[in-house]
Amino acid sequence: MLQDGRLGHGIGPVNGCVAKNGVLRSVARGCRKCGEFPGIWGPASRPALRYWFVMPIDDLQQAAQKIAGFLASLNKLGGMRLKYRITAGDGAHAPQGLEARQIYVELGGPDVPLVTQHNGELLRALETIAAQMLRLDQRENDLVSFDAANFKALRAQELKLQAETAADKVIRSGIPYAFPAMNSRERRLLHMSFKDIEGVETASSGEGLDRFLAVYPAGKTNLPVTPPAKPRGFERRR
Repeated sequence: MLQDGRLGHGIGPVNGCVAKNGVLRSVARGCRKCGEFPGIWGPASRPALRYWFVMPIDDLQQAAQKIAGFLASLNKLGGMRLKYRITAGDGAHAPQGLEARQIYVELGGPDVPLVTQHNGELLRALETIAAQMLRLDQRENDLVSFDAANFKALRAQELKLQAETAADKVIRSGIPYAFPAMNSRERRLLHMSFKDIEGVETASSGEGLDRFLAVYPAGKTNLPVTPPAKPRGFERRR
């Protein structure tokens, strides 16, 4: 059951160290039995390197507690009515491998519609805040994932339909098409949707928040593409 305002019993195993009584046991010192961080560092005394690839979150217990504290404050000080279940470690892995998540936050409660409206804008904002709280690099944002009312699965279906429509338009016109700027997860979903569509190729362009996915006629990725228009007031909001 979703727990309101605290870490719930839904928290799963953390790399081999089991959560008991609804509270995550520390993995910062490794497993007491084996002295290792399974899937993270190997021996507990061995330091991690972050230079060439995305590294897992070092202390999943502390990270989950920070997120729980943030959501509790959001309810208490922000007047939100959200319940949440935080799963960390192996139990947090995405079923289809679409995210490299190590912490999964499932939201429930009366205010879920507020979280998912406007194309999940608040849901993505919560993910971004959580990633910044944990000091994750932009490439590591997928390590923390929020969802509510199965929004992401529904969004994946929507993106697949958009991919089919865009492919048909590009094939008929021979003109590249640019999707609006979106996060890395949604760009990945689009790339995967286009894998089964013949006659087009995709590539990501732009930097940071402006990064977008472009669709080209097959073999013609050298064609110029018009970047998507920014929302009104975009520069002011940034």
